[in-house]
Amino acid sequence: MSVAGDYKALVRKRIYFGFTLLLSLFLASLVAMGLGAYHMSILELLYAVFNGNPVVWNVRIPRIVSAIFVGASLAIAGAVMQCILRNPLASPFTLGISQGAAFGATVAIVFFDIGRMHRVGETLTIFNPYVLPFFAFSGALIGVFVILLLAKLRDLTPEAIILAGVAMSALFQAGVMLIQYFATDVQVASIVFWTFGDVGRARWIEVYIIIATFLACFLYFFYRRWDYNALLAGDEVAISIGTNPQRIRIEGMILSSFLTAVCVSFTGIIGFVGLVAPHVVRLVIGGDYRFLIPISSLVGALMLLLSDTVGRTIISPVIIPVGIITSLIGAPMFIYLLLRGGRGVRS
Repeated sequence: MSVAGDYKALVRKRIYFGFTLLLSLFLASLVAMGLGAYHMSILELLYAVFNGNPVVWNVRIPRIVSAIFVGASLAIAGAVMQCILRNPLASPFTLGISQGAAFGATVAIVFFDIGRMHRVGETLTIFNPYVLPFFAFSGALIGVFVILLLAKLRDLTPEAIILAGVAMSALFQAGVMLIQYFATDVQVASIVFWTFGDVGRARWIEVYIIIATFLACFLYFFYRRWDYNALLAGDEVAISIGTNPQRIRIEGMILSSFLTAVCVSFTGIIGFVGLVAPHVVRLVIGGDYRFLIPISSLVGALMLLLSDTVGRTIISPVIIPVGIITSLIGAPMFIYLLLRGGRGVRS
């Protein structure tokens, strides 16, 4: 087969993989909608959807939509970070950006009374869904600034960047614990409950914000897909074709952090989705960012939706927060990548 034929076959494989994921995501959504403390058959589910059943429209559908778009957001944020830092271990969670966003959100909850936990149903109500992402984004930017500054001034290796992320994560967690130490019992309970990653607490207004943020960042990342491919070949090659590597890195890190901050604001810390999803895609179709960005979002969405479904049903009616499930999946993947020596970000 000719080179052109091989390339066309590879493109077809990537497209088929994307459509397979899209179909799987649709089927997984239907299954998740029917499962829960009260199981529904297909006919019961259709009747509930078309007749405005409040359990379906106010509880299950927002949860499913939130899982899809939060998973997609974390996945593309991780894919972009891995490219611009040339580090296969990079993700919002491993770089401490999620923890920075959590610290900012904790400041908002405790000192500005943005959210509070209620005893009934153990739910955390966010009083101002527009201000909380601002505080979370501010906390995330601190971690981004330190990582980029160290990478520029000290020319850190990929492994050293991850160690810097671990240090920032520990620092932010210490800040959260310090705030908890001086907070009231209700505030401490609110913070602890909130930090458990849970897509079920997002209401429709918060789901709309997550969707809008994802779409805006996705369009930018996809617009820059050729620039990310150029960065994989090295800064010299990128500059030679008119790309500004420094600008691409700063913009990419800021938007990835903003995307992460919005997700953390409304769902808490959900780890390893941004690490695992891009690597699954690279193993199947390679590292071309024309396909890696959209397909990573589908893998991340499917991964988080399935993880949340497992957490809701494995010991029903008790719900295990999805952040625990993704950590159980992601931690072995992280160890595997460490054993490989951090290889994997390439076209």
